[in-house]
Amino acid sequence: MEHRRRGSRRGACRLETFAVEAEAALRACLEGERAADGGAREAKFPCPLAMWELGHCDPKKCTGRKLARKGLLRTLRLRQRFPGVILSPLATEYVSPADRRVIAQSGIAVIDCSWAKLEETPFKRMRGGRLRLLPYLVAANPVNYGRPCKLSCVEAFAAAFCIVGFPDLATILLRKFKWGKAFIDLNKNLLEKYAACHCQDDIVSIEKDFLASVQEKKDEVDPFDIDLEKEFSNPNRPVNSSGLAQSKEDSEEDNMSNPDEATESSESTDESSLEETKIQQEIQIPNNPKES
Repeated sequence: MEHRRRGSRRGACRLETFAVEAEAALRACLEGERAADGGAREAKFPCPLAMWELGHCDPKKCTGRKLARKGLLRTLRLRQRFPGVILSPLATEYVSPADRRVIAQSGIAVIDCSWAKLEETPFKRMRGGRLRLLPYLVAANPVNYGRPCKLSCVEAFAAAFCIVGFPDLATILLRKFKWGKAFIDLNKNLLEKYAACHCQDDIVSIEKDFLASVQEKKDEVDPFDIDLEKEFSNPNRPVNSSGLAQSKEDSEEDNMSNPDEATESSESTDESSLEETKIQQEIQIPNNPKES
């Protein structure tokens, strides 16, 4: 029992030390930006960042590669193991404040692949024991701005740091990009709610409540906006396509109307038109010859 208490105290001390290091890194980052010569060295990042890079993305637009050029992360080879938290679509658990200690000690790794090539990505060759999903958030990067969960590498890192309680580290990374602050602005409320959770079950509950509230708002807006449902879903979660299939069948049934019903409807329309014409002829006032 005493051994566990000592271990808990040591862990708390490490987290406190890490938090201090994170604050110091942010100060150094800001001071470096203010340096007149602009040649100040990058502040040492207090935990490891890594990335499996698969070459799917445009090197000029890849946020992970930019972080690597600045010395903030290292690239990993396939089959190379990472001991910290790995943000992966294959995960079954959400990143949460419960991962705070692991991230402080061992860092975060991301998988730099194209959202359009997920089926081609060899996820199983990227090894690690702590796979995590990110909850619903909106992208701010220029490629996928406003799209749910289509985050870039730097946004994924920043989201994880915010959720586990290290927002200073998220700020350091996002300040490397002109649009970086927009990510926090777009997701401020959700990030604060996620960070106030204790475990992944709380994260799931927050996400579920948010998506439910969005669904209610969706019911109040244009019912013909077919893209609205796509904008408020988490593509990391399995999608039940049965509803979509049913709606397609219903649509086909609606389009393939009963021929007898169609004939009756046509005849009814014709009869109605004849009646209207006859009535109009009966009530039509003839021209008065005196006025002509």
